Amino acid sequence: MEPLTQLTSKTVVLPNADIDTDQIIPARFLTTTESAGLGQHAFSDWRFDSDGSPKPDFVLNRPEAGGCEVLVAGDNFGCGSSREHAAWALRDFGFRAVISTTIADIFRSNALKNGIVPVEVDTATQQWLFENPGAEVTIDIGHRQLQLPDGRRCEFAIDDFARYCLLYGVDPLGHLLSQEKAINDYERAHHCTP
Repeated sequence: MEPLTQLTSKTVVLPNADIDTDQIIPARFLTTTESAGLGQHAFSDWRFDSDGSPKPDFVLNRPEAGGCEVLVAGDNFGCGSSREHAAWALRDFGFRAVISTTIADIFRSNALKNGIVPVEVDTATQQWLFENPGAEVTIDIGHRQLQLPDGRRCEFAIDDFARYCLLYGVDPLGHLLSQEKAINDYERAHHCTP
């Protein structure tokens, strides 16, 4: 995982509430244990007609959505099943952050483990983002702040260890392995013989 200290991107807005993990990545695409390639199936039932052709009116199919790394969503984003594939699909699609008033706990955990920043904001900020799709925002992980184009800064909560992993580009296993010498030193110092 590459380090992520700050992200500046235009937003794409999907204001639906209760977007669950089956909508993010339908179950029929869960036949893989690889994250690469799942982005093509993100929001598949919303993005494509039954014949596989893109729906031109769906926001993620519009040209202005290209390159947007920040998804602004309705309340209760990522609810539903615990499938990590949802985070994989969003990351592979190109999203690095999701902004909502509420983000489901399991999705939040999966997102952080895959380098996606879950940003919870108040209703007024969410509404401003809904009304200004394509706004360029900056997410500062170090300072736990979302900066809007008008200069307003909104603080958001992020777990200290998850923040550390994002800032230094390590996942929990990578962090544990980096502590191998300290673990071995501790074990030698506290070794008990029967």
